[in-house]
Amino acid sequence: MTAPARAAAYRVLRDVHSGRFDLATAQARAMRSLDDPRDRALAAEIASGALRWRARIDHLLARVSSRRLDRIDPEVLDILRAAGHQILHLERVPDHAAVDDAVALTRSVRKTSAAGFVNAVLRGLADRPALAALPARPAASGTGAIDRERALAYLSITRSHPRWLVERWLDRYGFEAADRWTAFNNEPAPVTLRVNTLKTSVETLTAQLAERGVTVAPGRWSSRTLVVRQGNPLATDLAGQGLFLAQDAASQLVAELVAARPGQRVLDACAAPGGKTVAIAGGMADRGLLVAADLRPARVALLARILADCGCRSARVVRLDAGKTLPFDPVFDRVLVDAPCSGVGTIRRDPDIRWRCAPGDLPALATTQAALLRAAAAVVAPGGRLIYATCSSEPEENELVVERLLAGGAPFARERPAGDVPAQLIDDQGQLRTLPHRDALEAFFAAVLRRRGG
Repeated sequence: MTAPARAAAYRVLRDVHSGRFDLATAQARAMRSLDDPRDRALAAEIASGALRWRARIDHLLARVSSRRLDRIDPEVLDILRAAGHQILHLERVPDHAAVDDAVALTRSVRKTSAAGFVNAVLRGLADRPALAALPARPAASGTGAIDRERALAYLSITRSHPRWLVERWLDRYGFEAADRWTAFNNEPAPVTLRVNTLKTSVETLTAQLAERGVTVAPGRWSSRTLVVRQGNPLATDLAGQGLFLAQDAASQLVAELVAARPGQRVLDACAAPGGKTVAIAGGMADRGLLVAADLRPARVALLARILADCGCRSARVVRLDAGKTLPFDPVFDRVLVDAPCSGVGTIRRDPDIRWRCAPGDLPALATTQAALLRAAAAVVAPGGRLIYATCSSEPEENELVVERLLAGGAPFARERPAGDVPAQLIDDQGQLRTLPHRDALEAFFAAVLRRRGG
């Protein structure tokens, strides 16, 4: 019988690789069948690790397999990947346990004819010094140059990232930066909290968490950020009281850029799940009008629930398509467009994104983003600010979208942020740009545009 955690991890991989769900949704579904928290932790570690190291695992599986990987049934390949991750990277899991469970799982998913093949491949992987066969980190030549092909092989296979993406980073930032970037993405992400100042203070929440065995430290970039050092705040009774939200540190900086003041009118055009909306409401001291919008009914319901839990009385939730003409006059002092994007800036937290996104996706995303920004621009009051943000590292989704709006004659100009954002995170054009290799933050982008007049 297959261990429940390994069976659940396999289901997660199949849901992700078949395109049915992203990693977070697939894990949430699979964990329903696991009562033991240790099983849930192991299943999550196997699934996320197999995705994080997929290129490395595939490279090493190919060395010991009698078949090309593209000729292996997708179900069998995911079983091999999950077991391969355990053999290569999880020292506390005995190799024989990973192999035996993989064989049993192969039979349970009605791939009995492949059981012997799975056994042979995984035993071959366990018996050989596999990691030594990975592309080595290239050394600089006497002139300081790095061989490009060796660099790409190392970054894409050993560091397990899509070749197209590391090639872009290599060309823009150089090898050392790309190497640090990929290393950052392969590290476990800490839990970071955004303190909801509508309900509590940093000091009070820190003390309350400590009473429950959760140790936190102040964040580096924002005075309202707490980084969890020990314990799980989401498992305490505080989690359901709206005192904090789990939110990436770079994402929290986007809300700082809005810099809304009490009494203003603010539109958060793509607001779900609501973390930035809550932060904006805190900056406004919950005085004024804050319109929080999203399109899909489930996300609108989630948004409304989070805002209610967090005590955002100034917020009004509406359902609308922010890519079309908005049903508002140009009356908003601040409009935030936190645009749907590729998400390649958040690979550390969402390792599946590296394999779900392709370079061909970027033009269509940029078209959608340009439509969102254009529609939002029409409802900004004279003298108001339009804030455009993504969790992407790629220019097509970032500065090129902003330039498209400005080149089309929109009455806006870039403006350096007025919010509480460290100067070292602002580029030469006054735009927020966080870089993993430089800042130890996920790659986020944001630009503040001021409407002329007023």
